[in-house]
Amino acid sequence: MSFFQVKDLSMIFGGLTALSQVSLEMDQGSIVAVIGPNGAGKTTLFNCITGLYKPSSGSVRFKGREIVGRRPHQIAALGIGRTFQNIELFSKMTTLDNLLLGRHLHMRTGVWSGATFFRRGSRAAKEEIAHRKKVEEIIDFLDLQHARDRFVGGLPYGVQKKVELGRALAMEPELLLLDEPVAGMNLEEKQDLIFWLGDIQAEYGITLLVIEHDMRLVMEVSDQIMVLNYGQPIAYGSPQEVQNHPEVLKAYLGDQAPDADDGGEAAHA
Repeated sequence: MSFFQVKDLSMIFGGLTALSQVSLEMDQGSIVAVIGPNGAGKTTLFNCITGLYKPSSGSVRFKGREIVGRRPHQIAALGIGRTFQNIELFSKMTTLDNLLLGRHLHMRTGVWSGATFFRRGSRAAKEEIAHRKKVEEIIDFLDLQHARDRFVGGLPYGVQKKVELGRALAMEPELLLLDEPVAGMNLEEKQDLIFWLGDIQAEYGITLLVIEHDMRLVMEVSDQIMVLNYGQPIAYGSPQEVQNHPEVLKAYLGDQAPDADDGGEAAHA
């Protein structure tokens, strides 16, 4: 049984085919990257996986369960988290409060008891302490101490991307979908993220599905890469196999793409 499987997934909007017969499989603990030119259907794939879109046809199975047709919060409760291409944070809340929102799925006390607990040893108080401890661990892990009590809207874009990653980690997902995680980051922040992705995989045991345009990151962290173009998968394999694939070169470079015999170095562009 595959840990995660997408099979023959298609998404049609009116007369526009955004995804056509997309399939992939992931082993637990692996990192798979999804790449392709703008408009290739990458984010649409994520939206189908997480329940924001209901695909026109095909199957998505997580740990043996079919998840097509489930609502986003139900899919999240199964253990699938995500970040977004465009940041979806609460700008007038602090970093700490945004990360605490990621703990919502794990909260067991009701609204009234959570808002009015008085006794230090009550169930609600113990749960609050446990959630805050988890969030503080993530703040330390992502080096967000300087942003802990600052409103997110006043933080640099690259730091906001880290906050969004932290909120996703706070959900404790088993599968995490990252949509362009290094967009807006400077070179140092990108290098840090490369290390963090490895640590997220190794220390947290999280399986990662990543959309990214930064080819250096893709080639460095990925076990497998799937390439989409106009909604169709044109290559799937190891970084070495994909970077020299003639259809990949053509999708990125058009008529300037070299023949396969030329070594395909332009794929690194």
